Amino acid sequence: MDETFARRMTGGAGILTAAAIIVEVPLYFVYSGPPPDSNVLARLLIGIVALAFLVVFVTAFRELVKRVSPAYEWVGSMAFATGLVYATVSLVSSGLEAGAVIAVDHRIDPTITVSGTYILYGSISRLMLAFFLAAVGCAVSRTNLLPRWTSRSAYVLAGVNLAFVPSLFFGNTPADFYAANGWGTTALMGAIFSCWLLALGVSTYRSAGRLTSGQQR
Repeated sequence: MDETFARRMTGGAGILTAAAIIVEVPLYFVYSGPPPDSNVLARLLIGIVALAFLVVFVTAFRELVKRVSPAYEWVGSMAFATGLVYATVSLVSSGLEAGAVIAVDHRIDPTITVSGTYILYGSISRLMLAFFLAAVGCAVSRTNLLPRWTSRSAYVLAGVNLAFVPSLFFGNTPADFYAANGWGTTALMGAIFSCWLLALGVSTYRSAGRLTSGQQR
């Protein structure tokens, strides 16, 4: 994988991940009360697709860092590892939530299935995403593979995610802003992350064109 292809794959995967999350997030706000099962399952399906693209993104990003600056491959590997853990945790929580919906439909007690999703969606996901963003910010700032705003915004967003880690102490009511499963902890943070990832993906993809033009000259 050469640098140009790595930039295009990283940028393209970032754009697709962000697009899927942008489609998913509004589904959390369609209903003022408890949403129907169709809404929950639809947003879970879109979220799973987004996470699949995210796995491609973190893999390609590691290769991009390796191509640009082999000395900082370890930072790319850290971004890959934490991003992969974040995607895995989110996939598990999505599976548990989908299982709870199916359990209710079949009149099965969903308590055990649902209880684990609160901390997975909340504190654990926020902590892993913060580590991932910090690693991305460090990799970009050390290697100069993207504009400075990408690394600075990654650090800021990492700090915001860390601020939501203690939300597990504030209940698990989705209607609350700051709660283990609150709309601020989950939906809002997902929306902010998707906007950042979209901008990062576009910047990375466009950098491949500039790199190609420079090589031709």
